[in-house]
Amino acid sequence: MGSVVKPKAHLEDGRTLLVDTHVWIWYVDGAPLPEPLDALLRRADGEHRLIVSDISAWEVATKAGKGKLDLAIDSALWIQRAERMPGFTLVPLDRDLLLLSTRLPGALHGDPADRMIVATALLRACPLVTADRRIIEYARREKQVALSVIDAR
Repeated sequence: MGSVVKPKAHLEDGRTLLVDTHVWIWYVDGAPLPEPLDALLRRADGEHRLIVSDISAWEVATKAGKGKLDLAIDSALWIQRAERMPGFTLVPLDRDLLLLSTRLPGALHGDPADRMIVATALLRACPLVTADRRIIEYARREKQVALSVIDAR
C-alpha cells in the first residue's frame, strides 16, 4: 500500500532513503531547504543512509547538456564530487529494476528516469524523497503499490 508523508514523520525512522534527482541537486548544491526536510537529509547523511539511483547521474548530465540545469562546474565533475560526498551512495541500474520500471502498476507517467527511480524505491523497500507532484500523486492513488514517498515540497 502506497503512502505519502512529510519529512518530520521520518526523522526517527532510521531507514535508508532514496533521494530523487532534484532533491539530490538541491542538497549537494546547498540550496535552502524547509527545516524538516533539511533535518531529515542531514541526519540520514550523517548516518550514511542516503542513496541515489545511477539514473539521476544521467539526468543531471542530460539536463545540463541541454541547458535546462545550470551547474557551476561541468556535469561530469559535479557528479564525481557529489558521488564522493559522505553519506551518499549511488546505486546501479540492474535488469530487475529496468524490467520493473516497465511494469509498474497503475498510471505513472512515461518519464523513464522517474519510472526507474520509483522501481528502485520499490525493489529496495525504501522511502523516496521527492517533490515531484506526479510521483506523489501516484503513491497516493495506487494503493496496490507499496511505494512510500516523503513529500519534499
